[in-house]
Amino acid sequence: MSVRRKSQPIGKRIARLRREKRLTLKNLANETGLRQSYLSQVEKGEVMPPVAVILQLSRALEIDSGVLLKEEKRRAGQKTDEDYQKRTEDYSYENLTPEARHKHLKAFKVFVDPKSDHRGVSYQHLGEEFIYVLRGKIEVLVGENRNLLSPGMSLHFNSSIVHKLRNVSSEKAELLVVLYTP
Repeated sequence: MSVRRKSQPIGKRIARLRREKRLTLKNLANETGLRQSYLSQVEKGEVMPPVAVILQLSRALEIDSGVLLKEEKRRAGQKTDEDYQKRTEDYSYENLTPEARHKHLKAFKVFVDPKSDHRGVSYQHLGEEFIYVLRGKIEVLVGENRNLLSPGMSLHFNSSIVHKLRNVSSEKAELLVVLYTP
């Protein structure tokens, strides 16, 4: 008979999985390219990891990212979609492909608050990324290359290059983001 574990915040689950795999924070940092201090903040619940970080952590921990993302939605329970979507200070997302377990392609609806950018960490992960702007005006830095995208515009790029995006409009931006990870 299996014992069902009580639901834990994502940071605590990541820490538990890391320990089960007998990995130190330093090991996990080397597997993901993320700073040990940042990983510690994630595990303590001080920062909420964005999608790209969850993908990196899932790969390093050898688990399907959908497991972490699905658990977050289940934990939201009676909360509103807005509560569920809120992930970081200025950035939130909704998993559009929760059934894509063990698949290379994942799709998300991403929301970025007005006049804000992602905080904490620049993004870099193996694979490709496709961004389609539904609402708002977004600036996407891919390396040192600056891309300005308005509604109806898209960008496809190598996501192993450091990238960052910010909302340069006065309205909440809404994006469709598709990630391919090998």
